[in-house]
Amino acid sequence: MAEKVDVVVLGMGVGGEEVANSLAEQGLTVVGIESNLVGGECPYFGCIPTKMMVRADDMLAEGRRIPGFAGDSTVKPDWKPVARRIRDVATDNWDDRVAVERFEGKGGHFVRGAGKLAGPGKVSVNGTTYEASRAIVISTGTSPAVPPIPGLDRVKYWTNREAVKVEQLPESLVILGGGAIGVELSQVFARFGVKVSVIEGMNRVLAMEEPEASAVLGEVLHRDGIELFLNARAMSVEPRGEGVTVMLADGRAIIADQLLVATGRRANLVDIGLETVGLDPSARLLEPNDHLRVGERLWAIGDVTASGGFTHVAIYHAGIVVDDILGKPGPGADYRAKPRVTFTDPEVGATGLTEEQAKKKGLNVRTGIQSTGPATMASSRWSRTRTAACSSVPRPWVRGAATPSASSSSPSSCRSLLTSCAT
Repeated sequence: MAEKVDVVVLGMGVGGEEVANSLAEQGLTVVGIESNLVGGECPYFGCIPTKMMVRADDMLAEGRRIPGFAGDSTVKPDWKPVARRIRDVATDNWDDRVAVERFEGKGGHFVRGAGKLAGPGKVSVNGTTYEASRAIVISTGTSPAVPPIPGLDRVKYWTNREAVKVEQLPESLVILGGGAIGVELSQVFARFGVKVSVIEGMNRVLAMEEPEASAVLGEVLHRDGIELFLNARAMSVEPRGEGVTVMLADGRAIIADQLLVATGRRANLVDIGLETVGLDPSARLLEPNDHLRVGERLWAIGDVTASGGFTHVAIYHAGIVVDDILGKPGPGADYRAKPRVTFTDPEVGATGLTEEQAKKKGLNVRTGIQSTGPATMASSRWSRTRTAACSSVPRPWVRGAATPSASSSSPSSCRSLLTSCAT
């Protein structure tokens, strides 16, 4: 059975939802297809619930700092109110009814199922083929990437999804991966009394950021009681009673009650019919043009693209695609100052290129250090700013930054890293 519509949005994560809602508001006939939760990872397993977790661990840390500054304090962690707020306030117990009704209230037609491209201008789902006269938007998002480590399939490991839904904390936790997800969750659980170990294959945590930021954060994590295994490779995983043992390449064994896999994300592009529209079905990511087109009347946005990876980028993509579908002229995507933040304590904020990335692009980079005393800040900590000025670019603009912010929970020296490129 075929049904003619204006637009089909394949994947209703944060970017797809934005496209679908916006085009439905403009009076187009829009079909939104999603097999999981409308809104995607961010509101249910990422941005929103994890920031509730981070806020809670920050409050514990602040309470523990009162002695010597503002009196006395006794802090007793309790995970139950955190889990309750995530379940009842943030996620509606992982129910997307409100998001679905919002889309349908704008005139959209929602289909729960695993949609698949079925040729140019066509998407099939649940036995129905939708023929889109104006656009198909691929917005299928990502899932946790699970490495092929021997024995991993024999243990009940967590990804970020299980970590967010946990009601009772383990006594000990080993985390595979020292990237943004790994370090954020390591600090959360450590401050709630869990003995945490992090295994990272690079020589520092947050290896994609500036090395100075990694050094500051590594020191803070150590102070929180987190054990870091750097330059380490997990060779195998073995069940150990109700717990787990991770064997490292150097022979060390890391034992914990629970394992969390935080080794990145993979785009959901397998078996969605890319070959039917002339795209490579084995592609890890899609590479659209600056208006996010990947074919005739075919767009791709968010995490499935080579320049995605963040919620705010998916929303940015959505705006460009909506205008393009509606025939409104406008600039294409520009990623020269793409921002990002890792919500540890202190936070590590960044925008654009790191110094190393700028040098690889052939830019002439100069660096400097600027320190800011505590009298000018809202805390008793110092901030150190590292600036890199780069030449050989068309005009002055901020090229990149990595900033551990000077919050009241920062270590004694908090370095802010700013990379700016100017002619």
